[in-house]
Amino acid sequence: MEKLGIAITGSGSAVPETAVDNQALTQLVETSDEWIATRTGIRQRRLAMATESLSTLAAAASSQAIAAAGIQATDLDLILLATSTPEDLFGTACRIQAQLGATKAVAFDLTAACSGFVFGLVTAAQYIRTGVYQNVLLIGADMLSRWVDWTDRRTCVLFGDGAGAVVLQANDRDRLLGFALKSDGTQNHYLNLAYAASPQNLIPDVNVAQGNYQPITMNGKEVYRFAAQKVPEIIDKVLFQANLSVDQIDWLLLHQANQRILDAVAERLNIPEHKVISNLANYGNTSAASIPLALDEAVRQGKIQPNHIIATSGFGAGLTWGAAIFQWGR
Repeated sequence: MEKLGIAITGSGSAVPETAVDNQALTQLVETSDEWIATRTGIRQRRLAMATESLSTLAAAASSQAIAAAGIQATDLDLILLATSTPEDLFGTACRIQAQLGATKAVAFDLTAACSGFVFGLVTAAQYIRTGVYQNVLLIGADMLSRWVDWTDRRTCVLFGDGAGAVVLQANDRDRLLGFALKSDGTQNHYLNLAYAASPQNLIPDVNVAQGNYQPITMNGKEVYRFAAQKVPEIIDKVLFQANLSVDQIDWLLLHQANQRILDAVAERLNIPEHKVISNLANYGNTSAASIPLALDEAVRQGKIQPNHIIATSGFGAGLTWGAAIFQWGR
């Protein structure tokens, strides 16, 4: 019988070598380690140097995930890259496919900002559940440091660069126990990396736009309010869908945006602190990379064990949010 369930069988992650702590940022903007740490939980972040590339970082994380799953790159049917910071507006997934030598895989980018990994997980699952593909590589990778206004102390202290990846495989037993995805475009203006055009006259009566992008802008208060309300709601919904109680969750793995959000969500769901995975103190907000990066770290530390049940949720620009509950391993 055809395998129409999914299992997450391997993980990997990669971050730039350069770490920048909060104290270093006081040279750029009026801030302090205490101010940043108490409001966000972030102590340092990894920043990609001008010579580093998103595709190289993503390929490194992917190679680890492929090895952990016990397959070859040539076994992959599909590569999904969740990113908001491609190095080519036509997409970066194909470049990663070439670097990995995944000659059989179709590859494309998916953009849902900080929700990208969860949206990608659900997308990958549909290809496997319908029997179309057997082996899928899902990558979350972002380099938001390239799109930050380093004079804006409200946003420049938040973001870091990184990549995380997982391999999803067809499985007799479906390990994706439930999911839900949401979008609300009426709140889009609260978090943007917006298109900025300068007019260009080509010929008389033909005025086109020369494209570029503005740095990240964010209404932190509204984004916090949105996440603290919507994330517990959607996790509750998915728990009900999966016929699980909160007590059956082994780990809560949220997008690593702000420690106060992680604490607020855990409190509303009555999930104890020791079940909450948090590594944002070391990496900051790495957008689509944050969930797979934290997942891989917890797996390699031996925290996450086979058959553990993980509730995960991504939330961010769009505004978008989503949740998924899965069991780790085959």
